[in-house]
Amino acid sequence: MRRINTVLSAILLVVADQLIKLLVIARLKPIGSLGVINGFLRLNYVENTGAAFGSFSSHTAILSIVTFLAVAVGFYYILSGKIKFGFEYVCILLVLSGGTGNLIDRVFRGFVIDYIEPTFIDFAVFNFADILVTCGAVLLIIWLTKDCVKEIREIGREK
Repeated sequence: MRRINTVLSAILLVVADQLIKLLVIARLKPIGSLGVINGFLRLNYVENTGAAFGSFSSHTAILSIVTFLAVAVGFYYILSGKIKFGFEYVCILLVLSGGTGNLIDRVFRGFVIDYIEPTFIDFAVFNFADILVTCGAVLLIIWLTKDCVKEIREIGREK
């Protein structure tokens, strides 16, 4: 049952990402950008051929292969039961779902569609899949750091 829920959750997140991007193509691409909250947030259509912050923009094929391998290995591990269900599991699922959404763009469009632009800081334009990857990774790092600190304290108490 956990495997089915995992697959359905991933599909739901990837479909949400792709539906948002289809909406962005239909509504935002023709106008380019749209102010949402003045001085804070703008929707801005960007075709990103690279990775985070546009890095590796001339290596879309390599990015696609690396992303595919990472996502395939990640899904293998969570579906095989090698990672126990819990907070870490959900974080990894978020990262893999976001990676899959952007991989679909790279493979079928040759670029990733980005559209969320914070205007209150100098920051890259990003998308829903990027939010999944970032939130999953940051929460996992916080969780693992907390877990490491807890283990270090327990070792200190044993001495």
